[in-house]
Amino acid sequence: MTRPSKARIRQSFERAAPTYDSAASVQRRICHDLIDRLPALPVGRLLDAGCGTGYALPLLRQRFPEAQIVGLDLSPAMLHHVSTPCCRVAADLEHLPLATASIDLYWTSLAVQWCDLPAALGEARRLLRPGGVLALASLGPATFHELRQAFAGVDEYRHTLAFHTTDDIRSMAEAAGFADHTLAAHRQVAHYADFKSLLRAVKAVGANQVGDGRRTSLMSRHAFQQAEAAYEAQRTPDGLPLTYDVITLIARP
Repeated sequence: MTRPSKARIRQSFERAAPTYDSAASVQRRICHDLIDRLPALPVGRLLDAGCGTGYALPLLRQRFPEAQIVGLDLSPAMLHHVSTPCCRVAADLEHLPLATASIDLYWTSLAVQWCDLPAALGEARRLLRPGGVLALASLGPATFHELRQAFAGVDEYRHTLAFHTTDDIRSMAEAAGFADHTLAAHRQVAHYADFKSLLRAVKAVGANQVGDGRRTSLMSRHAFQQAEAAYEAQRTPDGLPLTYDVITLIARP
């Protein structure tokens, strides 16, 4: 499954760091849902892998007040916005600079969709101590389906990432050594007043990188108007919808 290069992903989130918090309402709801799914467990050290600006860190601190917290992200600019006291590390989830069997809770919310998932899960398995837990939230294939539909009759470019299914994630987790796991899926929907606001929000959270097949030139005014009209056909009483197809995984080795 093709992903944007790490350089492009890092660049996108470096640019999005100043605007991320103002546009990340759905990401916040997904974070709280994952917190609610955490089992009771003793935690001496936890990792927030892909911590972004650090929204989850005070929630994790409240849940595990005695834990040592490591906040890790690919983007140094995102880490600059972290205010919760913790050990901050700029690194790639596929190649973590942390010791084997050093973490009791590996937490990651809306980060692994940017990774080679088998590699990221393998690293999570390597880091977890016996009895440790992986808590993961990612995105499934219905994510941004409205956006794909709006552009379907306009051009042949890719406008969203390709996302793994629940079955994909289950198989990859088992292959990585997570035999004890619970998967769940649900949808979160954001609404926007107009098409431009929706596209700005996607860009503001750094979700506008889609890898190979993306448009590399400016969209013509005519093409934009076509996509806008197609999206308007999907309008609901709450506004223009944008769906996040959320998949959560709670797993133990």
